[in-house]
Amino acid sequence: MARWHPPGPWSRPEAARVLTDADVPAALAVCALDPVGSVLAASRIVEAPRLSQSGGQVWGFPAQGPLLAICWAGANLVPVVPVGGAVHAQALDAFAALARRFGRRASSIVGERAAALGLWDRLAQYWPAARDVRDDQPSLMIDRAPQVEPDPLVRRSVPAELPLVLPACVRMFVEEVGYSPVAAGGNAYAERVRGLITSGRSFVRLAGGVPAPSLPNGDRDPLAAVALPERTVAFKAELGAVTSAVAQVQGVWVDPQLRGRRLSESGMAAVVEITRREIAPVVSLYVNAYNERALATYRRVGFEQVGTFATVLF
Repeated sequence: MARWHPPGPWSRPEAARVLTDADVPAALAVCALDPVGSVLAASRIVEAPRLSQSGGQVWGFPAQGPLLAICWAGANLVPVVPVGGAVHAQALDAFAALARRFGRRASSIVGERAAALGLWDRLAQYWPAARDVRDDQPSLMIDRAPQVEPDPLVRRSVPAELPLVLPACVRMFVEEVGYSPVAAGGNAYAERVRGLITSGRSFVRLAGGVPAPSLPNGDRDPLAAVALPERTVAFKAELGAVTSAVAQVQGVWVDPQLRGRRLSESGMAAVVEITRREIAPVVSLYVNAYNERALATYRRVGFEQVGTFATVLF
């Protein structure tokens, strides 16, 4: 049951405002207070040539004066709000009021746990019921070389490999979220995957029925004897959110037939190595706390917990 919040001066839509291009530096300054926790929102801001072309809106609190908190409102609702104190509650009140005015367009609310759950707490009695609430998602990061040997066969995927990568992405999505992102038709998800490939943010490790290439150190490839269709995606991951400071890994997946071979460890080590060398100095991700195997994998690679996320799925 959602707690009831009495109406107050911050529970009106005018307590926050839709930001414009002139507000971008101030919005990014708010995100810079917690680069890992805010990377989802910050990346949407920096990737758009103009906010009006971003595919969403950025809300700012308060409506007058210096910005103290922001909220990305697009396919996801992502609040970036300082934890604790009066500003936290007031900003969430104001963002909830704007969300009620515009209606639910997002497929999820996601971000730092207190902000994400606090926003949902204020919207639950007005919006349709959530399909799932994942309220304990450790936020992890690494800012140094990985602790395990990277897989030398992990690399960026190329546009011609979309027919291989897209089915793997769909399978991962179904496992993680519970439904197919392409079941209703349309090509939005395919275009998202295509965009990640063309921007160099999609990583793969292929295996197949053809002889597997030798490893540079002379070791035998652990997939050499695996009978799989030619050019199967064995491991994949994407950088779903990127700023100059942080790159957030999403969509980590290993083909079910190949699990238990520690491909995710060496694969993630390779993603960390390439990303830190060529894209951003810090690599982050978040994972459900109940996924103990994944957490153990990431910790072996060298990731450390720096916070906790939550996700409300619709």
